[in-house]
Amino acid sequence: MSVLARTLEPECMNSPTEAWGYNGMDHSAVNAAFAQDLLATGLLTAGPVDPQADDSVVLDVGTGTALIPIELCRRFSPCRIVACDAATSMLELAKINVAIGQCEGRIQLHHGDGKALEFADDLFDGVMSNSWLHHLPDPAVGLAQMWRVCKPCGWLFSRDLLRPEEASQVERLVQLHASHETLDNQQLFRQSLHAALTLEEVRSMAAPLGIPAETIQATSDRHWTLSVRKDVA
Repeated sequence: MSVLARTLEPECMNSPTEAWGYNGMDHSAVNAAFAQDLLATGLLTAGPVDPQADDSVVLDVGTGTALIPIELCRRFSPCRIVACDAATSMLELAKINVAIGQCEGRIQLHHGDGKALEFADDLFDGVMSNSWLHHLPDPAVGLAQMWRVCKPCGWLFSRDLLRPEEASQVERLVQLHASHETLDNQQLFRQSLHAALTLEEVRSMAAPLGIPAETIQATSDRHWTLSVRKDVA
């Protein structure tokens, strides 16, 4: 059991200043690893639709400024992504990023609350999220929503931060991974680590959905990853 209690952070970064600050952080290595690791699972290339048909539709929940959908589009052309976020300031920057990345025909931005997705059940071939669930007071609600809109035989790939056991470990991770960032951005990372979940907490909220515990693993010194096909659970 983690000694460090979970401390919530704001659910949305909806001010232009917060959005610009987030967009200016160096997420390149993390985003590249997310896209690379998702592709390495084979979930996209062996999805419920023929990947050569160019019609696989993926939902990215908590997309922020859409940097991961853009990265995925660079690496895997046969997919279309609906990039959803509750913060309009994030989506305004996402629109710019999508245009710069020349992905307007492949990424559709959607303003919506991931805790109450407006989409029908079993709609998307795949659902993904990165560092979104830890923003929620009740992350089990967000996980259930992602699972609900995923097609049978579809897939869910979600990655987020792991909450360390001690405050000293938080500071070590901040210095290791964010020492090159501004003090404000270091504080954002510090708050996110305090708001993150433990592996046991993630597995506990996944169990009622029928998601096997072994599909949720620690995948770095600061991340857990859930990788599962819906017909497996």
